Amino acid sequence: MRIATEAPDRPDVASLIDALDAYQKPLYPPESHHGIDVVALSQRNVVFAVVRDDDGVAVGCGAVVVQAGCGEVKRMYVLPSHRGKGVAPALLFFLERQAVARGCTRLMLETGVRQPEALAFYRREGFVERAPFGDYRHDPLSVFMEKAIG
Repeated sequence: MRIATEAPDRPDVASLIDALDAYQKPLYPPESHHGIDVVALSQRNVVFAVVRDDDGVAVGCGAVVVQAGCGEVKRMYVLPSHRGKGVAPALLFFLERQAVARGCTRLMLETGVRQPEALAFYRREGFVERAPFGDYRHDPLSVFMEKAIG
């Protein structure tokens, strides 16, 4: 497994983002979707990372949007065929190290109540629930979490 920062507009990487959208969109109404698009993922304040298997196939991705000493985790996704193999924890660790290198002392995220696997993963990784942050507002379908890093 290799993890590195990459452009999010590569076709094989875009297919991961499309797969994440295909999974999430049926779970929530449009007003409860908080993903960001490829243009936003390409901004200078975003660290976008891709996990590739030994054959170079993109099997996971994730991003951290860096702002004012904290980072927001976005677009974490691992192909179902590669779950349970340590890909997600390795990817999150990579993103944490990248965020720390950019001056972040805290990671935050929003995920949905209908994604119990994601909630369990983030809790195992040390995230705790918190109030909405940034431009988010209370949404009964959202769970907001944070973790101190550094």
